[in-house]
Amino acid sequence: MAAHTHDHIDWAERIPALRRADELHAATHAGIAARLVGRLGVQPVIVDAGSGAGGMSAAVAAELARRGGGTLVLVDAVPELLEVAEAAARAAIVRVNAERIARVDLESPEAATRGEPPAAQQQVELEQARAELAGSAVAATVGRAHPGPEAVSNAAFAGQVSIESIRADVASVDLAQLVQPADLVWAASMVHHLPDQQAGVDGLVTALKSGGTLALAEGSPPTYCLPWDLGVGEPGLERRLLAARDHSFGEMRAGMPGSVRMPYGWYTALVKAGLGQVGSFSCLVDLPAPPSQVVRNYVIEHITWLASDGDELLTQEDRDVLRRLLDPADPEYLGSREDIYVLGTQTVHFGSRR
Repeated sequence: MAAHTHDHIDWAERIPALRRADELHAATHAGIAARLVGRLGVQPVIVDAGSGAGGMSAAVAAELARRGGGTLVLVDAVPELLEVAEAAARAAIVRVNAERIARVDLESPEAATRGEPPAAQQQVELEQARAELAGSAVAATVGRAHPGPEAVSNAAFAGQVSIESIRADVASVDLAQLVQPADLVWAASMVHHLPDQQAGVDGLVTALKSGGTLALAEGSPPTYCLPWDLGVGEPGLERRLLAARDHSFGEMRAGMPGSVRMPYGWYTALVKAGLGQVGSFSCLVDLPAPPSQVVRNYVIEHITWLASDGDELLTQEDRDVLRRLLDPADPEYLGSREDIYVLGTQTVHFGSRR
């Protein structure tokens, strides 16, 4: 493996799949970021713990840029994930600047007076923006506890967003030892990969300022993509794959060194961590048939992952069917169907530090 993880999953190898999932969930991430960042004050500090391939990192960075700036700290144990997450966040800031330049250009009377086409002016200014962004707008360092004063002052462009990357295992150290006090700590599908989930939540809480918010994306219902009857094999294949995935997840958790059960839900976990105003909300992910290419790519990746994760629990018939469904040369190839879709939710649990 490229880096130490408690679940023994090679996350660097899964980067392409993670990025495709982020592409599919871009609108959901944007909505969640707007809801969470919109509650914060001026120039907030936000920590993305377990940043993955950077889907939410990008959404938060864009929201910070639109709202006047702040500091975004990415924390992950896998260096390859940190690299792609930071790149995604930087690209999101560039896009926000392009939108801002386009608006200014369209509204500028000087552009009309010069007779310069808005698109041409936008391109010139966008290239200038990119050059400044690459040079000093985003302060990105690895391994420091938090950005220094020079990093914050250098982020005068791109909505004054400062970005930092920290490689660390949050199961081994409280987050407060790695980052400056945060207004918001975000952790998506990360805590359930830690040996002691309650201790993991407790460690994340340590990084919060008084009144700061911890938001966890955990415990969402399963995502469905396939018709019940595919016309090949026994109906209900997707349900069997999900059941096998649940069994495999239980084995993964039980097999972690130092694994501790958490026999209660995320609401109780946040309350036990000392947080108040605990609640949750869910965002619907509804991408119906016929599928876009983004949906096709995601469904193929999703079913491939489910198939590999629970292979030993499937019947030989199901394995044979899956080989056909995932073979582009087979008439039953899933990627050629018009009736695949994505229907699921992303549930966010949150609480504030007293």
